[in-house]
Amino acid sequence: MCSLAALARGCRPAAKPCCLCWCCCCSCSWAKWLAARGADAGPGKKPRDAGPLEPLLDGDAPPSLEEVRGWGQSFERLMRSAAGRKVFRDFLRGEYSEENIMFWLACEELKRESDPDAVEEKARFIYEDYISILSPKEVSLDSRVRETVNRNMVEPTPHTFDEAQLQIYTLMHRDSYPRFVSSPLYKTLARLAAPEPPPPPAAAAAAAAAPT
Repeated sequence: MCSLAALARGCRPAAKPCCLCWCCCCSCSWAKWLAARGADAGPGKKPRDAGPLEPLLDGDAPPSLEEVRGWGQSFERLMRSAAGRKVFRDFLRGEYSEENIMFWLACEELKRESDPDAVEEKARFIYEDYISILSPKEVSLDSRVRETVNRNMVEPTPHTFDEAQLQIYTLMHRDSYPRFVSSPLYKTLARLAAPEPPPPPAAAAAAAAAPT
C-alpha cells in the first residue's frame, strides 16, 4: 500500500483493490487520482508506519485544483478540508509530530458529543493519550494551559480541552504549516492537481487551420 506521501514520491498502488477504503489504501479515490496524473517517478520509500489515516467515505471526490491551492494560502482552509487534513497528517507523520493533529481531531470529536457519560469517557481517553506526561503521544503545552486542563478534568465537558486545542492549533500553524507548504509533498500534489496547460496561440491556430 502507498501512503499519500509515498504516492507523491512515485510509489505505484497495487493493482488488486483492497476491501477497505483508507486514504493510504491503493483502492481509494486519492490513490487513483494521483496515479492518473502521472505519479510514476519511480519506486517510493516506505513511510514510517503510524496506522491508517481518516477513512474516506464512499463517493468522496478528489479535491479540486482551487481547493489544493487554497491549502497553501490559508491554514484555516487546510484544516477545514477533510482531504487537506489527511495530507497534512501524512506530512506530520513524517515529522514525527502526528500527535498534534490527532489531538486536535479528538477535541473536535469531543465537542460534538452530548451524552455526559460519553463526554467523560472520551475526555479521559484524550487526557491519557495526549496530556499525560506518561504518554508517548503527549502534546506540548505550557504550564498554564496544563493546569487549566487539570482543573477542567474534575468535571469534564465537551470544552474541557479548548485552550489546549487552541495552543496546539497555533503551534501547527506557526511551526509545521510553513514547512508543509514548502514541502515536496504539497508541491507535488499541487502540480499533479493542475490541469494540462492550453496550447500556445500559434499551435492552436495551426491546428484549427489543418485540413480534416
